[in-house]
Amino acid sequence: MKNEHVEPSSEDLNLRTAAHGSPADSSNDLELPEVDLLSPITMRGITLRNRIAMSPMCQYCATDGFATDWHLVHLGSRAAGGTGLIIVEATAVTPEGRISPSDVGLWSDEHIAPLARIADFVASQGAVPGIQLAHAGRKACVNVPWKGGASIKPEEGGWPIVGAGDIPFSDGDQIPHPLDNAEIDNIVAAFEAAARRALVAGFKVIELHAAHGYLLHQFLSPLSNNRQDKYGGSLQNRMRLTLQIAKQLRDLIPDELLLFVRISATDWVDGGWNIDESVELAKRLKDLGVDLIDVSSGGLVPTAHIPVGKGYQVQFARRIREESGIMTSAVGIITEPSHANEIITGGDADLVLLGRELLRDPYWAQKALHELGGEQIWPVQYNHAFKRRTK
Repeated sequence: MKNEHVEPSSEDLNLRTAAHGSPADSSNDLELPEVDLLSPITMRGITLRNRIAMSPMCQYCATDGFATDWHLVHLGSRAAGGTGLIIVEATAVTPEGRISPSDVGLWSDEHIAPLARIADFVASQGAVPGIQLAHAGRKACVNVPWKGGASIKPEEGGWPIVGAGDIPFSDGDQIPHPLDNAEIDNIVAAFEAAARRALVAGFKVIELHAAHGYLLHQFLSPLSNNRQDKYGGSLQNRMRLTLQIAKQLRDLIPDELLLFVRISATDWVDGGWNIDESVELAKRLKDLGVDLIDVSSGGLVPTAHIPVGKGYQVQFARRIREESGIMTSAVGIITEPSHANEIITGGDADLVLLGRELLRDPYWAQKALHELGGEQIWPVQYNHAFKRRTK
């Protein structure tokens, strides 16, 4: 089943026509209405009610990998707020793959139930539930941010970390153990097992985390990958693990459900992973059946100088979309509905993922609907109260 890339479906056409009036007549082909932030989008068998998505954001409040009531309320409130897609934070596929001891995990069947509760509630609010699967690699075993984020010593409950090579994230950090081929096979199997559990839990979108300096990004970048085997050296070798896992996941995920991959388009460092390589990776992932590239950047080395500013990563989403032919999402300092709308209408990306702005305002999507002329989609419990107020 193929993706509908930019062209709206007949359902989309009816919805957009109802909201913005009939499309202009043409003596030739029918002129479809403009696709914007509020347009539904259908990929395979999944339709998002709009192109607003919640970016996966670590909350660092799980216990032994188990999601808590905090996660239910945190994610559920954004679903009730009108967001189209809700993606659960980086979820570790092994205990050793956690960034911190407080990360969510999915390395056992026991972790399914609390995540299923979240997926069920998100879906009940009209949003699509997604989850990001991850392994932190050399960036694992650190304290939560509000406790400084420093490496945890063995006597404090720390654990040995692994990586593509033996290069630590920063001076003084634990030196990672380079994964051998058998250990790599175990990592692939762990991603596959976690994906199966995610499907049982009811998630409709699975995102593979290959960004922000975590394990798969560590294999991609020559700054962290100093291997001399089939997983190191050339671009083809450095891409091998990400492509291998993506293929395994696409093969097991039902055809009607979605597979995304988040990448860092550039390390922002000379000699590191770059946008040209990201375009090539995106082409290969598209060939494997990946549905969308979630385009971020940075995170591999602490010394990168990143020109953070309004929409500073959108350029990468556009280039990957144009040159690889795969759908993309844009992230990074996108705060206003008008800006998010311009990203979609201008063809920069197919989705806009919001992070900090959705932390500030769980009902950001309702704000966008109001400002851009759409019909707000309040939960029935709230909508009833609003109607009573106007009588």
